[in-house]
Amino acid sequence: MAVLRTFLYLLVYPGLLFLFVYGTFCEWFDRKIYARLQNRMGPTHTGRFGLLQPVADFFKLLAKEDIVPERADKTLFSLLPVFGIAIVGAAGLLLPVWNFDLAVPGPTSFPGDIIVLLYLLSLPTLVFFLAGWASTNFFSIIGGTRVLTMLFGYEVPLFLAVLSPAVLAGSWRLAEIAAFYQARPLLVLPNLVGFVVALIAVQAKLERTPFDIPHAETEIVGGTFTEYSGKKLALFRLMIDIEMVVSAGLLATVFLGGFPGGALLGFASFVVKTLFIIFLLSLIRAMTSRIRVDQVVLFAWKYLAPLAVAQLLAVILIKGLRS
Repeated sequence: MAVLRTFLYLLVYPGLLFLFVYGTFCEWFDRKIYARLQNRMGPTHTGRFGLLQPVADFFKLLAKEDIVPERADKTLFSLLPVFGIAIVGAAGLLLPVWNFDLAVPGPTSFPGDIIVLLYLLSLPTLVFFLAGWASTNFFSIIGGTRVLTMLFGYEVPLFLAVLSPAVLAGSWRLAEIAAFYQARPLLVLPNLVGFVVALIAVQAKLERTPFDIPHAETEIVGGTFTEYSGKKLALFRLMIDIEMVVSAGLLATVFLGGFPGGALLGFASFVVKTLFIIFLLSLIRAMTSRIRVDQVVLFAWKYLAPLAVAQLLAVILIKGLRS
């Protein structure tokens, strides 16, 4: 029974099958909200309300011709989409989606898992950079360079902002952090500044407007993914969808009190809170326009980093007063 439970956890819920289904649903939700904020319809035809459009796009790409540039590093070029899916899939398994019974922890829950999750969420940036570099296309290399440049701006504020709630909770384990804020909902309020910083940093990590510089179509065609097509491009798009789900799940866990115990209630809470965060990301996307890569780094170090440090200091002070 334990082996079956672990198998279901890894492959069905909250495993790879769930991440695929919910990732494509979140892409539809994001596209629909973004369209409505711009007075457009968004996906409408494939499935009810266009719900199956991301799934149709995924399988359509799987059927397209898969081209590898002649001068590309063919092995690296072909393996990177698979590595990317494996990375974000492993990150998704660390989220305490429904099991907060600390006496019987989930198969992937352990002390310090928040550090591992943050590390895994950093690796897609390296995958995108290597994808552009392995393509040997001029536009792809520029896009990959921009990906890496942005990393030096948003990564430190993101880490500081996400770890501040962990400091106040006195734990580096996601399940314990979520349980701490579930039992003390008022302590969510001191982390509000950190939530805003983390939300903006996640927008940059996902390379969404106004931080979509690495694949600016009007400047560098498609940036990192210029040479990718067919199955490889489908995997990269799925990787981005899952990364968005995992990032939203991480923010929900540490800033919104996680997801209550029990499979049904935990699932409903996970969906509501992650969709709320994706709505905020879509709102930022609709309200802003693309900025330059140097402006991203300047903004991160001039505003996000000081706010994240102030958040951390405030949390340390509150923790000292409570003890």
